[in-house]
Amino acid sequence: MGRADDYRRVSFWMDDLGEKIMPRPGLEGEVEADVAIVGAGYTGLWTAYYLRKADPSVRVVVLEKETAGFGASGRNGGWCSALFAVSDAKLARLFGLEAMHAMRRAMYDTVEEVGRVAAAEAIECDFRRAGTVDAARSPAQLQALRAEVQEARRLGIGEEDLRFVERDEMQGLFNTTNLLGGTFTPHCASLQPARLARGLAAGVEAAGAQIFERSEVRQILPRAGAFATIVTAAGRVSARSVVVATEGFTPTLPGRERAVAPIYSLMVASAPLGAEAVASLGSALSAGATFTDGRHLLIYGQVTGEGRLAFGGRGAPYHYGSQVSAGFEHDPRVHSLVEKAAEELFPQLGKVTFTHRWGGPIGVHRDWFPSVRYDPASGLASAGGYVGDGVATTNLAGRTLADLLLGRPSELTGLPWVGHASPSWEPEPFRWLGINAGLRSMALADAMEAKLGRPSRLAQVVSRLTGA
Repeated sequence: MGRADDYRRVSFWMDDLGEKIMPRPGLEGEVEADVAIVGAGYTGLWTAYYLRKADPSVRVVVLEKETAGFGASGRNGGWCSALFAVSDAKLARLFGLEAMHAMRRAMYDTVEEVGRVAAAEAIECDFRRAGTVDAARSPAQLQALRAEVQEARRLGIGEEDLRFVERDEMQGLFNTTNLLGGTFTPHCASLQPARLARGLAAGVEAAGAQIFERSEVRQILPRAGAFATIVTAAGRVSARSVVVATEGFTPTLPGRERAVAPIYSLMVASAPLGAEAVASLGSALSAGATFTDGRHLLIYGQVTGEGRLAFGGRGAPYHYGSQVSAGFEHDPRVHSLVEKAAEELFPQLGKVTFTHRWGGPIGVHRDWFPSVRYDPASGLASAGGYVGDGVATTNLAGRTLADLLLGRPSELTGLPWVGHASPSWEPEPFRWLGINAGLRSMALADAMEAKLGRPSRLAQVVSRLTGA
């Protein structure tokens, strides 16, 4: 990255820390540990935290190429949500209704657990559990959201967890244009994600784990005898187990180029709107609820604690060869479209002043299925592929990895995502062609639905082809 000051330029959230971000010392020489973790984002930090809390004798080392929270953990939309990337219907079909409900309950509990730890560790991350509102702004979106609620009832999910909201009530919650109705779930909190990541890193160190920053991992070798090995530019770690927790940056590791597709999501943040303007957005948003609408090319947002609009969307292209680069985090065309979408949602704000633009890669497995895995024979573990729903899911991953690494069977280690093996992505150029065709198809599906007023068959076809 260069100078330490550059880390504040990663995102609005990192800039909002209001302090110079000084990297911790890097690894030099040889270190021995029980568990070595690659990546100081949420997954790695939560794993280290729960390992040390469960057993203070476990020697834990965390290696980070840049600084804690540099990746998606310091750039995301701040949705601590019970959303899981795999639908309830798919989980029920593959694993049975009981397993589906177990996964759902675990995600509900995880939202509460993040809030509990933030309070216990005095992490001031503006945690506000106000739920999520999802607006139907076209007849096709209305039909889709009604069908989603009907499907939830068929699977035994009650109104207390997901309910349909008629237009007049929804207008009071989420005052946007072309509103026809929507849904509400209480299982989401908004937060300042970089503060959570940085506070969690401090908590991990206080619990006795070591964090080495500016320590790029060059090689990960499976267990040979008692130890697996991590090689960096200036050092080496010998550990009984190694956790790969690199999410969208995973393709930068040797031999993992096709494990995860890094798909960029871009965000903007406005100047503080003022109390009257915030109130005009609806009672849910002003209370800290996260919001979206029913389009296929996802948008997501929240109103921050100081009254800024933090808003993002998909649509940036996938880059050939699963490249990850700082140059991809700023796309004037896509950022302009994101800003235009925000202004179209909230014309009552007039011309909004946007002060920050940023972006970063999310990790997507070939079958859109997140996983937690541990192979005792090789000593290698991993978690990821959250498809952008990682703020809460990483906490569940960290608790689950801690149980797996400590050899403690639990309710968490029996969840359906544990041990799941996703297929590799196709080699290039097929990966580039397929992912970008899928992204463009979602944008086309949105345009067709707006014009025709009914759900797009194209979107259904793309979902089947991708495994989403």
